[in-house]
Amino acid sequence: MENYKTEKVSFWRTPFRRLAALALAAALALGLAACDVSSVVPGGSADVIPNPSSTAQTDGDPANDSFQMHFLDVGQALSVLVECDGQYMLYDGGNVDDGSMVVSYLQNQGVEELQYVFCSHAHEDHVGGLAAALAYFPANHVYSPVTDASTKCFQDFVKYTQQQGLQVEVPAVGTVWQLGSATITLLGPVAQYSETNDTSLVLRVDYGSTSFLLTGDMEADAERDLVNSGANLKADVLQVGHHGSSTSTSYIFLNAVLPEMGVISCGVNNKYGHPHEETLSILRDAGVDVYRTDLLGTVVIGSDGQNYTIRTDKTATDAELNPTDPAASGTAQQAYIGNVNSKKFHLPTCPNLPAEKNQILFSSYDEAVAAGYTPCSTCVK
Repeated sequence: MENYKTEKVSFWRTPFRRLAALALAAALALGLAACDVSSVVPGGSADVIPNPSSTAQTDGDPANDSFQMHFLDVGQALSVLVECDGQYMLYDGGNVDDGSMVVSYLQNQGVEELQYVFCSHAHEDHVGGLAAALAYFPANHVYSPVTDASTKCFQDFVKYTQQQGLQVEVPAVGTVWQLGSATITLLGPVAQYSETNDTSLVLRVDYGSTSFLLTGDMEADAERDLVNSGANLKADVLQVGHHGSSTSTSYIFLNAVLPEMGVISCGVNNKYGHPHEETLSILRDAGVDVYRTDLLGTVVIGSDGQNYTIRTDKTATDAELNPTDPAASGTAQQAYIGNVNSKKFHLPTCPNLPAEKNQILFSSYDEAVAAGYTPCSTCVK
């Protein structure tokens, strides 16, 4: 990886502004696949678009930070390496054909042992490369939402786990792990699902005051259940679900997370059209900076516990990263935020907004009334 550029970013979180923007975005059309098996697309240098509400300077390197999260460029797949204080965790391994690339990348990062290996769910573009990683690197624990699946790639994952004298473990929601001085918490899935994507293990990673959310391919049904569970979803960095498909990243979920950055792992010119325009529009309306592996290559985010340093392999403009119409949100109708307990609905600027776990978004006055809600006497005239 040569001739890359880095940028250091300090986030000054403004959740009220984001909530208002997201609520207005909900007034837009609410229309929101299996995954491709494509070869790895190698990467080159980076240009990072800073958040307008943050301060930024073009110095620093994630390699100098004690915590790093690497979103590997594995094409139309997902693989995330997390490092903290010299300990390593792998979340997914891309497709089977990505296995050698993942092993090589981990070797180049100095990985000798994996504290934890997570298979988010049993689809090949997530579990496929984990067998190669387990064949090369000793692991302490291996986790998955299931212990058996009919596909050869999953069976190989189990085989190489067992060859280490380990068993694939199904973790319980609320389990907490330490990775160096970082804390990892399993937030979901909070229910049983027949849709494999919704079984994705959802991990929250906290390091100092910085936070990350890994969602695999979780889709809207599981997102809604996770929000309703009351889990702490607020995070600075979101791994955008299902490669940016419109089946994920619902308004209610994004409203709960309110990320500053969204990382999308997807393949160049993939046949699914990921990331979908609907998802990119939602992210734009919520003020989320988008990073895409199809355009930027591997994305590495470092943290010192307060600020972030970002490095990518290639350069892309803001318009390329999110080619949706920035003027579209100007045509939105007024949206409202309902209180699921009081059954009243409010403007996003109302001083009496309910706690986030008790909020529901409505795209219009009529929609709120049709749902049985009455207007707040303070803000809705």
